Amino acid sequence: MQYLLIICHDDAFAPNEVLFEEIGTWIAEMEQCGIRLYGNPLRPADSAKTVRVRKGKVRVTNGAFADTEEKMCAYDLIECADMDEAVEAASKHPMAKVATIEVRPVWANIHN
Repeated sequence: MQYLLIICHDDAFAPNEVLFEEIGTWIAEMEQCGIRLYGNPLRPADSAKTVRVRKGKVRVTNGAFADTEEKMCAYDLIECADMDEAVEAASKHPMAKVATIEVRPVWANIHN
């Protein structure tokens, strides 16, 4: 089953070179064992546009869809046997020590 790791941090977060190296190591380890499928960091939330269509009218607003203290900063798509394995993989991610990681199951084959 696939899971999306939604990685969020608050405005006080400041990454450093050690963290980047640790993330690179986690990526390599997860890809080597076939868990990590894909992922990337995101540009800051203030560079986003939020799109809604209501009653046929398109509404575009600047910024993230939610005004919260924590903003989504990266994502990873992983494949695991179950939620327990996905949580274990997320707990090993270096960002779990300095940020928040939501582990969310992906709907499978909804178009088939």
